Amino acid sequence: MNIQAKLAAVYITLLSIGVVVISSYAILSIRGFLLEEAIQKFENDARTFAQSFEESTTNEELLENASFVAELTGYNVALFDSAGDLLVTAPITNSEMSDSREFLNAELQQQLDGSEAQVIINEENLDKLISFRRIGTNGSDAQYLRISQFKDDLYAAEASIRHLIYGAMIGSIMVVFIVSLLFARYLAKPIKQLNEAALEIADGNLDKELNVSRNDEFGMLAESLNKMAGTLKADNEQLKKLNEKQNQFFADITHEVRNPLHTISGALEMIQVPNLDDEKKGQYMTTAQKQVERVVRLFEDIKSLQRYDYDESFIQKSRFDIGALLEDLVNTFRPIAGEKGLKLNLSINEEAVVEADRDKIEQVLDNLISNAVKYTNEGMIEVAFRKSDNEVEVSVTDSGIGIGKEHLERLFDRFYRTDKARSRDKGGTGLGLSVVKGILSAHQKNIYVESEVEKGSRFYFMLDLA
Repeated sequence: MNIQAKLAAVYITLLSIGVVVISSYAILSIRGFLLEEAIQKFENDARTFAQSFEESTTNEELLENASFVAELTGYNVALFDSAGDLLVTAPITNSEMSDSREFLNAELQQQLDGSEAQVIINEENLDKLISFRRIGTNGSDAQYLRISQFKDDLYAAEASIRHLIYGAMIGSIMVVFIVSLLFARYLAKPIKQLNEAALEIADGNLDKELNVSRNDEFGMLAESLNKMAGTLKADNEQLKKLNEKQNQFFADITHEVRNPLHTISGALEMIQVPNLDDEKKGQYMTTAQKQVERVVRLFEDIKSLQRYDYDESFIQKSRFDIGALLEDLVNTFRPIAGEKGLKLNLSINEEAVVEADRDKIEQVLDNLISNAVKYTNEGMIEVAFRKSDNEVEVSVTDSGIGIGKEHLERLFDRFYRTDKARSRDKGGTGLGLSVVKGILSAHQKNIYVESEVEKGSRFYFMLDLA
């Protein structure tokens, strides 16, 4: 049984029970009210009739008056003498008294002759309502009056009302049935939509969007489901990108390691050639050593990137003079730049103490200056910093080959090279700029680049002043 059928069954059952209970209570209340009214009227009629019989003088006149009262009211009328014997009954066609309680006995006479002027007999197992009353002094033998009426006659109006109530009850139940079906359908519809959408999302259809135009909890749930689908879609796209990058990362590592290993293997084979002179052996040994150093640098860079990704204590900040650090690095690279005919200048106008990890910032600047020297064939390289508010901007500017705009977006991706063949010739691992970005990201800073082909590049980043 689906949710709509269950809701409809519950509503129909509860509302039908409510209608039946209310209708039954109404019928019982009306029945009790009619009986109370009938008893009150019965008492008043008995008193009035008793007073009318006080004016009778003969038994014939009693019979005439009794017949008139019976015909007028529909009651069964009987008159008794002082001994309790029946004198007159009317109507004559319905004069038989079927129950002994309709006769005047000694106990009733004693009650009527005593303090009680009237006795009403209304017993559950008796189908009549009976009243005995003493008649005042008159010229006839009649001393006691009894009137009776079938209870069914009292409930004639109640039966009509009961039929109306039954009709209204049946109509109400039919209305309840229809309304319950419609209401259950109204409540179940968004549940079905949510279930279908959830199943589609579970099957991978993250483009599914629910359009439930409601301002209740169902509308809120639909909106949450749409947001969840959107989040899952974005996460799925991100996972795809990460998976692609991971696959590319391992492919690049394999490629980067394979080349130097092939070179080392070839050098070792050549060293083993018989009668090879010492000079050639020395060259092959140097080649193998450089390739080993290249592999070592590669794995050192990978280790640094891994620490950035997972090690919260990767950065250990301290206060140091950024100008002094730049001066040491420039002095280190100046001879290398001089061998290529390049000018390596340091532009410092003032002192600046920053708060950062000195060793990691040194690694950043080492990468940037090293790249500038590698990719600049003529001209100059300038290393500088300048203060700005609470920060220091550190920059490395060269007049080298520059970088095309199409490469700038992926320049800091791992193993990405703008010119792979030429980059490998320079001895790079393809991870230098990725390490730079990782270190600065750990400092909650970013690395920026401005470059134009054949006009040079400018790399810069910000550090907090101490």
